[in-house]
Amino acid sequence: MSKRRSSAQTENSPGYQAKRAELMGLAAEVFKEKGFEAATLNDIAERFGTDRASIYYYFASKKELFQALFHDILIGVLNENVAVASEIAASDRSAPDKLRALVEQQLMSYEKHYPYVFLYIQEDMAKLSLENTAWARDMARKTKRFETIVTDVLQQGVDDGVLRADVSVTLMAKALFGMINWTHRWLKPGMRKTDARQTIDAFCAIFFDGAVKR
Repeated sequence: MSKRRSSAQTENSPGYQAKRAELMGLAAEVFKEKGFEAATLNDIAERFGTDRASIYYYFASKKELFQALFHDILIGVLNENVAVASEIAASDRSAPDKLRALVEQQLMSYEKHYPYVFLYIQEDMAKLSLENTAWARDMARKTKRFETIVTDVLQQGVDDGVLRADVSVTLMAKALFGMINWTHRWLKPGMRKTDARQTIDAFCAIFFDGAVKR
């Protein structure tokens, strides 16, 4: 099977790559629902409509499949998010306008690329012994870069006198990220009562009512 997999990957046929991408998308759903540890290749194979043996035509193990989700998909999403966030921060808009745009960009990305970013937030890379892989370090750097952008915009707001100065900028950032990232527990595309757009409006109302200087 390993020879067949290597041969198929080398040939890089459109059909093989399309089925591989489909498998990765379905696997991401299973990992999101059950968690990496609890999910099995049998669970993924059932969702894929095949048997476990067929999975090995695409990936050698559950761990390899999990890593591919991040290496092949999520790094590109994080690159896009950091690039857009950098443009927002460099604009001449006010700090509150920038912050709203950053919240909007992040949550809309979560919805657009569901469930990949949520899967990254959900899983403990250290527990899975993945934190020292090159792609995990790269993702950590990109995540840190995004956090720095948001923190700098918050500091700009304080310096400009439009955000309150009696609350630590670090704590404001943690509060904002706490709201945004906790959505991995409940926000799903297609929800009837609460979608990404409604969540953006609600979070900004909550955050700015307490953060905007009056």
